[in-house]
Amino acid sequence: MGLTSKSTGLSVVSDELIDLKFNISEKIIALAGNPNVGKSTVFNELTGLNQHTGNWPGKTIANAKGYYKYKDKTFTLVDIPGTYSLMANSPEEEVARDFICFGNPDVTIVVVDATCLERNLNLVLQVLEVTSNVVVCVNLIDEAKKKKIEIDFDKLSNILNCPVVGCSARNKIGLDKLQEEVYKLAYNDKENKTYKIKYCEEIENSIEKVEDVLKNIVKDKISSRFLAIKLLDLDDTLEKSINNYLGFNIMDDIKVKNILEEVKKELDDNGIKPYLLRDKIVSEIIVNSEEIYKRCVTLKNEKYKDRDKRIDKILTSKITGIPIMILLFAFIFWLTITGANYPSEVLSKFLFYIQDKLLEFFNFIHAPSFVSGILVMGVYRTLAWVVSVMLPPMAIFFPLFTLLEDSGFLPRIAFNLDKFFKSACAHGKQALTMIMGVGCNACGVIGCRIIDSPRERLIAILTNNFMPCNGRYPTLIAIITMFISGVYFTGTLSNIFSTILLTLLIILAVIMTLFVSKILSKTLLKGMPSSFTLELPPYRKPQIGKVLARSIMDRTLFVLGRAFVVAAPAGLIIWLLSNVYISGSSILSYCTAFFDPFGKLIGLDGVIVMAFILGFPANEIVIPIIIMSYMATGNLIDFDNLSALKTLLIDNGWTLTTAICTMVMCLFHFPCGTTCLTIKKETGSLKWTIVSILLPTVIGISLCFIIATISRVISLF
Repeated sequence: MGLTSKSTGLSVVSDELIDLKFNISEKIIALAGNPNVGKSTVFNELTGLNQHTGNWPGKTIANAKGYYKYKDKTFTLVDIPGTYSLMANSPEEEVARDFICFGNPDVTIVVVDATCLERNLNLVLQVLEVTSNVVVCVNLIDEAKKKKIEIDFDKLSNILNCPVVGCSARNKIGLDKLQEEVYKLAYNDKENKTYKIKYCEEIENSIEKVEDVLKNIVKDKISSRFLAIKLLDLDDTLEKSINNYLGFNIMDDIKVKNILEEVKKELDDNGIKPYLLRDKIVSEIIVNSEEIYKRCVTLKNEKYKDRDKRIDKILTSKITGIPIMILLFAFIFWLTITGANYPSEVLSKFLFYIQDKLLEFFNFIHAPSFVSGILVMGVYRTLAWVVSVMLPPMAIFFPLFTLLEDSGFLPRIAFNLDKFFKSACAHGKQALTMIMGVGCNACGVIGCRIIDSPRERLIAILTNNFMPCNGRYPTLIAIITMFISGVYFTGTLSNIFSTILLTLLIILAVIMTLFVSKILSKTLLKGMPSSFTLELPPYRKPQIGKVLARSIMDRTLFVLGRAFVVAAPAGLIIWLLSNVYISGSSILSYCTAFFDPFGKLIGLDGVIVMAFILGFPANEIVIPIIIMSYMATGNLIDFDNLSALKTLLIDNGWTLTTAICTMVMCLFHFPCGTTCLTIKKETGSLKWTIVSILLPTVIGISLCFIIATISRVISLF
């Protein structure tokens, strides 16, 4: 999915409609709602598909489609992007608007949050302007009960004149009734007279005049009242969608053109200027929502939001917000660092036990040594390294990250960092994608889909690699321990100090992300930063089971799968380079000798430079390649302890300067193969993929050169 209309979802509606019309026996159900109301959870429970949910707007950019059966009938459920309004202000809102208005769904389910019903009713009233086949699903009634919010569903249904169902999707409460109401509407040809918003007299008169003209033109293809309202307040994207749906340009009709000119002049004479018209319409929608809310909702504890407000005063405070965020992530890093050691060791022993058995098998069948070398010591051994080093940290980090997401903390982090990204002329949502990159840059790049602006999305993609993924942690931690923290501390204190230093490195990465984002926005990708609405959801108790399932299935295994794609062929190349000899020396030796002058110039050496190049498939194998090259073994190997490794490195010329430059290069160098593949797929551009490779690498080389130069100058005195 590239940075095109398809990546933003603009082409999805037409594609979906073609697909959905394939089987005319199925009923098409649109699933709409504000972001963060549990819409995707409803979708998951009804269809059985694992559609990922999120706590911020725009998580679902393309329409997700699933099926369910009820009373021997098949229903196609389309989960459209979360939107606050049908007055689209972003690509995903355009997708939602166009599907509801022009997708001809048989029924539209509007999911609302029982704890935020007043705000959510705005969308319900707008959808009722378009279609009468609406079921309102009031989700999270369990949360409302905890907050002592009572909703009179019967009264709400009578006012809206459409079915209203209370449910708790994650607990499977009320879903049967929801399906029953959808079934009734889908197979009921009777037209329902649902609630209509009453605007001020001047606007109502204008709507009636335009509607009278439209009735004979559009007939039953679309609600003439809805179309009249939209023609009075028409934007370019909506006009295009209307014309595509009708099959002709509505503004070419002379009657429509004349009546619009007439009513707009009347509105102007009554003081309703074009730029005020939308404000008037929105105000009436809000007023209507408030009145309905007051009639149907009783608050037995009007202070139910006080707990969240008290927490937010701390977590989103200008004074405490950032420090708490840093401490929290430092704790997660420490937990990941400490907790991954044992399972990584166990997994490594198991995988390399299998390696020994594979070698025995190849010896048993008398396979040529180069075959077992390529397949086992090359391809398999590299894959074993990637799995044993990547899997444990990801299996710890991703669930912890998902817990922050489900609890409602991640949007607070975005809120805290929003001003910094605005000052860097970047999008506030980049804070979220940057945090995803801490776990895995490939996931972070995919997460950039939540950014509406193609320009700002591209900035986020190009800078995501500045955040160190878990594949770089082993190298960073090993060097920090051997040359810095391990020199002064041992045991637990060493781990704590390593965590502090690692956290400081990540803060440096954040600063560099902001700096480069601003440079890009002022040079290659000029433009003004856009604004976005970030809803701070209520704090919720995460569902541990679903968190584990989602983080492992959607993230950990997904990333491992992509790593396999690039790690396997890379293992083959590494083995060939280190085992094919020319004039008594391996090709790898010639390569390291070639890069040695350049490496020394930037505080490294040829072996380290070559290790980073060969570590392209996975950052985890950089240290093993360094060891293999120094020891000339021809195979990837690891040391049992850091003391022996430190001795090996020092014997081969490593100093504190070498260690610092290696950490800097580890922090700022080209993305791994998995991330590059993801960038190519997300941008659809080889050019931007190359830029994403060159950008951090040039910065890393420059910083290493500066550090090495300063070190050489100091040594002269």
